[in-house]
Amino acid sequence: MASNVSPNRVAELTKSMEESLRIRTRKSGEFVEEAKQVLPGGVASSFQEHSPHPIYIVEGHGSKVTDLDGNEYSDFHNGFGVMVVGHAHPVIAAAITEAASKGTHFAAPNASAVRVAKELSRRFQLPKVRFSNSGTEATLDAIRLSRAFTGKDTLVKIEGSYHGHHDAVMVSVHPDPSKMGPRAHPVSVPQSAGIPQALLDLTVVVPFNDPDALDATLTANQDIGTMILEPIMLNIGVVPPNDGYLEAVREITRKHGVVLIFDEVKTGATVAAGGAVEKYGVVPDLVALAKATGGGTPIGSVLGTEEIMAQIDDGTVAQIGTFNGNPLTMAAAEAALIGVLDEAAYRRLDQAGRRVLEGCQDVCDRYGLPAYAVGVASKGCVMFAHQRVVDYRSYVEYFDDDLNYLGWLYHMVNGIYMTPGADEQWTLSVVHGDDEIDHYVEVFEEFARDVTGGKGE
Repeated sequence: MASNVSPNRVAELTKSMEESLRIRTRKSGEFVEEAKQVLPGGVASSFQEHSPHPIYIVEGHGSKVTDLDGNEYSDFHNGFGVMVVGHAHPVIAAAITEAASKGTHFAAPNASAVRVAKELSRRFQLPKVRFSNSGTEATLDAIRLSRAFTGKDTLVKIEGSYHGHHDAVMVSVHPDPSKMGPRAHPVSVPQSAGIPQALLDLTVVVPFNDPDALDATLTANQDIGTMILEPIMLNIGVVPPNDGYLEAVREITRKHGVVLIFDEVKTGATVAAGGAVEKYGVVPDLVALAKATGGGTPIGSVLGTEEIMAQIDDGTVAQIGTFNGNPLTMAAAEAALIGVLDEAAYRRLDQAGRRVLEGCQDVCDRYGLPAYAVGVASKGCVMFAHQRVVDYRSYVEYFDDDLNYLGWLYHMVNGIYMTPGADEQWTLSVVHGDDEIDHYVEVFEEFARDVTGGKGE
């Protein structure tokens, strides 16, 4: 921790702010005890369990959400980016209402799915699309397609990245530093009990932003046929690719005959209309999508080349799901992608993203905070690190979890709903106003002033 940030002061402020949040959200704290009787941890997904207790959200409109106690927040979490369109958007709500009035599920083809597929294909520059119902299903399908296409079972993933909760990729997501081995030969560490060793042995990990390490790994492991990566790492704050990194990955995987999968579950439709594919101009063999592409409904999809996706046509690969492309989800997706997330929406996300990044960076500079602001369009955060984080190991070395948590508390207590933990601090929506962004920066400055004991320059 930097010299102008006292650990004792951080501990004192954390204790005080935790108590403020606990009092502010008293009903959630009481309700979680009832919820624990039927839900492990009182929540529907483990990431929702956090200190001082889970906070239950009861409704959302536009850029705002309201909790069980009636507290209103400006929502900078936005469901990990799902709600980049804002809550209860009238265009999407109308589309869902109309679809629901005609029937929500038939397990049969529908025309809306074709229109959504055409739009995704246009945006991500890959010709064929198959739908599923989550990001986990999308990356699972992508890996299965790749393994079938190459005839090779082993895959390589980035150390510190999350690609869903299926066994093949719940490997070295947040590995314990004492278990992850040397940088040159990282150990594949299970993220959970219940993952067979045989599957761990089929997943090799490499550091992000290091094309030489990737090339060396693929040279030494001829049985690797698949690489999956987030083009922007979003499991440890926000870590963009170094200049030329994605181009190098594309070249190296092609040289070794390895299928390249972009996991754009978080970046797809949030950092640009065509996600990282558009932002960086690199087209992989397969793209996995979910979250923001569904307009607030459960969705997943895998996009691929003609050759790889032909395996579905000829029956080589089974890609099935009762709810795939269901009319309710397709109506919401079509409304979001075509009716809301247009060119003007992405211009606004770029403008809003720059405004909050510049404001937070100015605060970091004036208060000498050991942190920096980083982001791409709607996605961004303050990285509480005194040096640049470029991969998981530099994150482990430099990132200050205590400061990150205290910053989260400040925003929550001051009416800004934030993603818990270090996954990503914010996803802006198209309906956030400049006043909300400025309020975010003002709260961040209050945090910086209190934590450094300074007045700013």
